[in-house]
Amino acid sequence: MAMQDSQWTGVFPAATTQFDKELNIDFDATQKGFENLLNDGVNGLVIIGTCGENNSLSAEEKRKVIASAAEVKGSAPIIAGVSEFTTANAIKFAQDAEKAGVDALMLLPGMVYVPTEDELVAHFRAVAAETSLPIMLYNNPTSYRVNMSLDSLEKLRDVDNIVAIKESASDTRRFTDLINAYGDRFKVLAGLDDVALEGLMLGACAWISGLTSAFPQESVELVKAFENGDMKRALEIYRWFMPLLHLDAGHDLVQAIKLAEEIMGRGSERVRMPRMPLAGARRQAVIDMVEKAAATRPTQQG
Repeated sequence: MAMQDSQWTGVFPAATTQFDKELNIDFDATQKGFENLLNDGVNGLVIIGTCGENNSLSAEEKRKVIASAAEVKGSAPIIAGVSEFTTANAIKFAQDAEKAGVDALMLLPGMVYVPTEDELVAHFRAVAAETSLPIMLYNNPTSYRVNMSLDSLEKLRDVDNIVAIKESASDTRRFTDLINAYGDRFKVLAGLDDVALEGLMLGACAWISGLTSAFPQESVELVKAFENGDMKRALEIYRWFMPLLHLDAGHDLVQAIKLAEEIMGRGSERVRMPRMPLAGARRQAVIDMVEKAAATRPTQQG
């Protein structure tokens, strides 16, 4: 069942894919991770995105990850990443994901190749035309070297099933520019952890979060506090969280988030090459950061 308008709210962890010691997907651990996050009160899941190591998985592995999420999702929506090298492969995978039971798609530009604006628009249009699922476009100019301009979005206004934008530019002015330009035509979701509260304050309807995989309770309470107008509590949690949230803005975010998950007993730090687990001073800095956060959790004080 496709996502309803009312479901584009709250916090959606960008869930990780778990591997065994041979770096095969550990489907039981991956599914358990999904289930634990849902039990912790998140509003839905984003799977096989950047944190899910999409481009390190085969098409068959991706389908199996989707199936494992569909088995435990209940009424919570599941959004699957569509991150392929060619438009034809993106169309095929979008169709596979729809058959496998996801509720929406997170559509990325074609990988590796840096498109012109017309190529970017054509890619999004072509995929949207071949699925009935609602689509959230993913704007992350730092990682994917292309920025989704307001002009390019204007060229997609008439595509009915392109309904949302995950905004991961670090410039928070983008939230206001998008809403001023398009009103409620596109739902805007905050996609970069260390400007998440700013995004919500500027009109984002939800937060897609990397660090929620390690600290889901705090993420859920942060968004609830904001929604309830309790800015004092929201800021308390956000300021506690910020050193960790900065990890989401680094190029090693997947390794850092999975290391945080392991420290918190929520998964393994194993990643597939070309990524490698953090080492040396960087690894120790992340460990120290996570351990300090765990010892001072604002949801477990008093």
